[in-house]
Amino acid sequence: MTCAEYSFHVPSLEELVGVLQKGLKDNFADVQVSVVDCPDLTKQPFTFPVRGICGKTRIAEVGGVPYLMPLVNKTKVYDLNKIAKEIKLPGAFILGAGAGPFQTLGFNSEVIEVKAKRRTGKLNFVTCMRQTLENHYGDKPVGMGGTFVIQKGKVKSHIMPAEFSSCPLNSDEEVNKWLHFYEMKAPLVCLPVFVSRDPGFDLRLEHTHFFSHHGEGGHYHYDTTPDIVEYLGYFLPAEFLYRIDQPKETHSFGRD
Repeated sequence: MTCAEYSFHVPSLEELVGVLQKGLKDNFADVQVSVVDCPDLTKQPFTFPVRGICGKTRIAEVGGVPYLMPLVNKTKVYDLNKIAKEIKLPGAFILGAGAGPFQTLGFNSEVIEVKAKRRTGKLNFVTCMRQTLENHYGDKPVGMGGTFVIQKGKVKSHIMPAEFSSCPLNSDEEVNKWLHFYEMKAPLVCLPVFVSRDPGFDLRLEHTHFFSHHGEGGHYHYDTTPDIVEYLGYFLPAEFLYRIDQPKETHSFGRD
């Protein structure tokens, strides 16, 4: 299994606070970004198995959408314990959306806290942060991960059908007809991973899954209640990217 290592540009937390504060204000009415001690994430609503998300942060992009479509490659099965060893972090706490999880040692230290309310722009919460980083840092890729809670409002989401598609999916339109879309309600605990710019590894630039304690979960697209939506998130920049088992043949659809 191939594995390439890449060092991200890692700004200080204080610098990222200023960059994100400015960018988010173009898309949300109320924004507050600051450096805080990481809250105890074993408590509600997060209920993670570790207290924090700090220590040797890295992103592992494993496989990719081309292994799912046009037709699924069922030989692509990954052991997360082996992945943790591959990225030189055995026993790591792994969180994030399936294809690009964020690994840490689970320490409790300082993180970036982001509060955003009432969306006024067209970008979703994650896309706004990612594009803000891209616009500011340009050709210096910055990767980030963490968690956020949608405290109020509803979101557009999707889940995959119970069975993989038996017919080839060759476009976003065909993929969307195959997926099941739903509107889901807060509170929702989200697990985002995003990279400001692809440094040449065929990355999915952003990917967010979520769960809840009321039985709803899936892939986050955007909030559908901009006038009342409230986000509360905790984030850290990743030090390294590990690109594992990158598909040799690729395409650009199925990545929304």
